[in-house]
Amino acid sequence: MEDIREKMKDWKKIGFIGLGLIGGSIAKAIRLEYPEIELIGHASRRSTLEKAAAEDVISNSDFLPLEEFAHCDVLFLCSPVHVNCDYLEKMKPFLSDKILITDVGSVKGDIHEKIRELGLSAQFIGGHPMAGSEAIGFENSSRLLLQNAFYILTHDPAMNTEELNTFSEFIHSLGAIPIQLTPERHDFATAAISHLPHLISASLVDLVRKEDTKDSILKTIAAGGFRDITRISSSSPVMWQNICLANKDEILKLLDLYEESLDDFRKAIIANDSEGLIRLFSNAKEYRDSLAITDRGILPASNVIYLFIEDKVGGIAAVAKLLADHNINIQNIGIIHNREFEDGVLRIETYRSDDRDKATELLKEAGYQIRKKK
Repeated sequence: MEDIREKMKDWKKIGFIGLGLIGGSIAKAIRLEYPEIELIGHASRRSTLEKAAAEDVISNSDFLPLEEFAHCDVLFLCSPVHVNCDYLEKMKPFLSDKILITDVGSVKGDIHEKIRELGLSAQFIGGHPMAGSEAIGFENSSRLLLQNAFYILTHDPAMNTEELNTFSEFIHSLGAIPIQLTPERHDFATAAISHLPHLISASLVDLVRKEDTKDSILKTIAAGGFRDITRISSSSPVMWQNICLANKDEILKLLDLYEESLDDFRKAIIANDSEGLIRLFSNAKEYRDSLAITDRGILPASNVIYLFIEDKVGGIAAVAKLLADHNINIQNIGIIHNREFEDGVLRIETYRSDDRDKATELLKEAGYQIRKKK
C-alpha cells in the first residue's frame, strides 16, 4: 500500500461525473482508503450531491462549474456512454493535459472512439467494474461493492505503461481485481459471456411465446431447465437495447459464431451421429463444470443469499462459523468476482429455505449487509 501511495503522491483531487450505484461506490471506497484526497462530484440532481456531501463522500453539496472537474488529477466518468461523450466534448477546451480520465461503462468501443477523436488517448484508461445490482442510485452504493470484483481496464497504445500500472495498482488497493485488455478484446469477451447469452435467452423465450397454444400449455409446464436458462430474460429491456446498439459489431460476430456452433448440433442430429453428439455435449459439460462457483444469473435460486464482506483474513471463516454454530448446513459458498447483475460479494446457498431465512436473520443481527433474492 505504501508503494502505491508514493506513486499517487501528486493526486490531490478526484472528480466524479455521475454518482449513481457504481460512481458512488467507487467514491466511497476511495474516501475510505484515501481520506487525504479531495473528492468532488457532479450528478443530475442536487439532492444526490447533498446526500453524498452529508455522508462526507464528496466536498461539494451543490453543482460546480465543469472547469473545476477539468483540473482534477483523476476524473471518473460514471454516466451512460453517450452522456460521458457529451461531457468530454464540453470539457475538452479546458482539460488539463495532466488529468487522467477513466470511465466505468460495460462497452468500450464508443468511448475509446470519442477519446481518439478528441486526441485524449494518452490520458484515458477505460474501466469496467464487473459489479452491480438490480438496485440503482447513490443511496444503494456501498464501499464494499468493488471487493474481489473483476475490474477490466482498457487502453490505447498511446497510454503510458507506468501510468496504466499505477492506476491498476490503485484499483487493486480499493479491493478489486484489475484485468488489462484491449478495448476490442474487452468488447468481444463481454459479448461472449454476457451479451450473447442474453440474446439467446430472449430469443428462446420469444420462440416459445410464439409457438405456445391458446391454452398456454407451454407456459404452464415451463419449469426446470427452461426457466433456469431463461432467467436472465427478466432483466431491463432498455438496458439491453442500449448494449446491443453500443456493442453491435462484436455481438453480430458472436451471433455468427453461435450459428456455426448450433449448426454442428443440427448436422450431428440429422446424420444420427451418436459419437458426435456425445462429443459436443461432453465438451460443453467439461467446460461448464470447470467454471468457478455455480451462479444462476440475476435471478438465482431461492435458497441463495448474497452479502457484502470485507476482504480480510478470517472474513469467510467468521460467516461459516456463525452459521455452523446455529446448525445451518451450507451447500455452497464462494466469492463472486463477476457480479454485474448481482448485489453482494459472498454467495451462500443453503439446502433448505428455512435455513436460508434463519441465516438471513443471523447475518443481519451480526451486522452484515445482505440481500436475499427470490
